[in-house]
Amino acid sequence: MENLAGLVVFARVVESQSFSAAGRQLGMSPSVVSKHVARLERSLGTRLLNRTTRRFSVTEVGARVYEHCARIAHEADEVDLAVAQLEEKPRGRLRIRGPGTFGMLHMGPVVAAFLRRFPEVQVDLILTDRVAVDLTEDGLDCAFVLTPGTSENVVLRRLVPIRWVLCASPAYLHEHGAPRSIADIGHHNCIVYPDLQQAGAWRFRKGEEIVTAQARGNFRVNSSLTVRDAVVAGLGLAVLPTFISGPDLRAGALVPLLPEYRPFEESALSAMYLPGRPPPPKLRAFIDTCVEVFGRTPYWDEGIPGL
Repeated sequence: MENLAGLVVFARVVESQSFSAAGRQLGMSPSVVSKHVARLERSLGTRLLNRTTRRFSVTEVGARVYEHCARIAHEADEVDLAVAQLEEKPRGRLRIRGPGTFGMLHMGPVVAAFLRRFPEVQVDLILTDRVAVDLTEDGLDCAFVLTPGTSENVVLRRLVPIRWVLCASPAYLHEHGAPRSIADIGHHNCIVYPDLQQAGAWRFRKGEEIVTAQARGNFRVNSSLTVRDAVVAGLGLAVLPTFISGPDLRAGALVPLLPEYRPFEESALSAMYLPGRPPPPKLRAFIDTCVEVFGRTPYWDEGIPGL
């Protein structure tokens, strides 16, 4: 469109209230800015500005035209930003947060692969099991969270599913037998991570059916890795995420139980970042590296019997 440049120039003139200031923003001389506005007026067949020797005012028609020009100028800025971000090489400091246990087990390979590819980035990785996160207050570019939900105030990009499994060691099952139903779980010693209980029970789903089992035992601990150690040692039954239990399930050190029932709600590892402009190249590249390293089917889920 032949008027496109003039529309952007006109928007900058109105916003800055000065031909000179608009010229500085656009890299033009005031006389060139004035010519663009005059050409636009001739093309539209109407006066957009009332000029005096010292100032100008926007006409009624000019105010209506500006509403459209402002949107066009904003979109032009977004195009410039998008192109710059696509062409810009990732660099600078990237401050991210990840879930404590998951991060200890699986974020290291991601960071290593990322920094080999983008050595000009410095990564600050904070691992914590604290659920609450405020990206702005904590000064974070991104937080990786294990969550089944979304938030209206952030972008939440789902990366990989998080699956859970009820399991026990062969030694425990040899001595105590395996539960034949969800109700049978209440007759076994359960190793409990307290935050994963609801009113002292574990929740399971089978299709649309939701059932609960009382989970009682002689060991409660707020560490998934310690739960894993206890169940491998034969202390009792436990519900564990496959990103922890996967190697033991593949090796036979743990046995999946009641596989037709899925523990807890379906959840996912998601990348959380602020909305608005597209994420900077360093963050976009890190998220892409996560997807590449983890895989479409997470590598920790591969080869697990009954999953």
